[in-house]
Amino acid sequence: MAPNDLWRIALAQVNPTVGDFAGNVARIREAVAEARAQHAAIIAFPELVLTGYPPEDLLLKVSFIEAARQALEEVRPLSANCVLIVGTPWVEDGVLYNGAAVFANGELLAVVPKHHLPTYGVFDEDRYFARGKQTYRFRWGELRFGVTICEDLWYPVGPGSSLATAGIDLLININGSPYHRGKWQQRETMLRTRASDAGCYLAYVNMVGGQDELVFDGNSLVLSPDGQVLARGASFDEDMVIVDLPVTAVLSSWLHDPRRRWLALSEHPATLPVHDITVPISLPEHPLPPLAECYRQPRAPLDGIAEVYRALVVGVRDYTRKTGFHTALVGLSGGIDSSLTACIAADALGPQNVTGLSMPSRYTSQASIEDAEQLARALGIHFAIVPIDPVHQAFRSILAPLGNQPEQPDLADENLQSRIRGTILMTYSNRFGPIVLTTGNKSELACGYATLYGDMAGGFAVLKDVPKQLVYALAHYRNSISPVIPERVLTKPPTAELRPGQKDEDSLPPYQILDPLLELYVEHDASPDALVAAGFDPDTVARVIRMVDHAEYKRRQAAPGVKLTPRAFGRDRRLPIANRYHG
Repeated sequence: MAPNDLWRIALAQVNPTVGDFAGNVARIREAVAEARAQHAAIIAFPELVLTGYPPEDLLLKVSFIEAARQALEEVRPLSANCVLIVGTPWVEDGVLYNGAAVFANGELLAVVPKHHLPTYGVFDEDRYFARGKQTYRFRWGELRFGVTICEDLWYPVGPGSSLATAGIDLLININGSPYHRGKWQQRETMLRTRASDAGCYLAYVNMVGGQDELVFDGNSLVLSPDGQVLARGASFDEDMVIVDLPVTAVLSSWLHDPRRRWLALSEHPATLPVHDITVPISLPEHPLPPLAECYRQPRAPLDGIAEVYRALVVGVRDYTRKTGFHTALVGLSGGIDSSLTACIAADALGPQNVTGLSMPSRYTSQASIEDAEQLARALGIHFAIVPIDPVHQAFRSILAPLGNQPEQPDLADENLQSRIRGTILMTYSNRFGPIVLTTGNKSELACGYATLYGDMAGGFAVLKDVPKQLVYALAHYRNSISPVIPERVLTKPPTAELRPGQKDEDSLPPYQILDPLLELYVEHDASPDALVAAGFDPDTVARVIRMVDHAEYKRRQAAPGVKLTPRAFGRDRRLPIANRYHG
């Protein structure tokens, strides 16, 4: 191996907070110190790490852009004797770009602009940024490397392919790629293809942590020129991925790959112009000292139900922490949804920081009160019982002169009970400071089976993107870790207990029918005819579509919640409220 063939690179998988420039710079400083202690020559951070991602309309504030520029100046000195790659907004000639600042020895070599700007799902980058029209190849001795940003790598043609055509040994891609179920497998398949097509090492660094409804899962990767995974970052945790890359492996792959020879002779220009920049640092010391054992341990990605549960925990933890709350409050009905919500809250914030309130009415069974108390005791959270019947009776009496029938339970009376509970929860929150976590699931929210200003009242909707059947799967998974949810909660029929003998199936189709129907209609925009062709009863299809479409006004007023699917309510799926098209 040639003296300067081995290059040590570090991917800093960190959890920034939007707008916390001091905190984000401090985290960058800590990570650089960790990577430099291991003699890393190149240290890369995620997309827009300086500002946090996504900063949304903060990018329209001149003061915000100036604060980002000042923070970037604080980072500059950290690049002594190394290359530092930091995601940042960047203004050039009065135009704002999503950029990757590349520093070396305190010098800003270039700010690489993002080329492909996503405008779909949760993304709206065309609203803020201009599209980059060039890219850079950096030369450091025999090493040639390029930098791209997130979406640029999802397309086969763009900055990455232009750099590959020019010839590179290493492609570094910095990311703010939000999580949805199974996305890491989708990413890995794509990255394997890009590494193989480019015939070079590919280093993919992703953000981690929660930001509003989004969760970033990390799972940073380093791949070989033939697409094999060499190193992997942790799932949903901050991590430092450090790996040694022998550049001669790239030359060997090119000698065996006829596509390299074709590209060298091709008369077709690259998509983007590529400008060469020399890195003004002496070559790294060789031989490199051994890498600490903790950086050589293989990391397995989370998968399946464990992945989903961890995403929910991280989402609750970071939303609570980043919005300035320290404690949480959950209304415990003794049902499956509130039980799972309490488990997630306790795991996210610590049981000492969670309170559960049981608020029984005349229709609440003794079993539900017992189940709520048993859950709270098993989790170790604070617990209290606040009966609502006196308030309920008072409201009935107050409303009687307006035509209310006090002893004739109807939908309005059911919702009244829910709103009393919402008032109690929000008053407790105002008095003692916890964030109220709502407990409704995606199946209910889809169909409008929820009460505005009642069970929908709160600061964060933990299960907003979790359909009912997945709620049960997550509850069983949590019990496999430690049995905290009472068995009776897992087996009894779901009920809101707002009238005698009430069951969810009185108002909704069975969840084993409803959930797959909702997935096709909400996630895939299946038409009524397509749903019937898929085997669903025509009357059930018409009924469910009517409920979903008519509940849009409720969903617009729902609290934010963790995004788990590609078409989560809120940021992903956007429909008009005043709308007469149903199909």
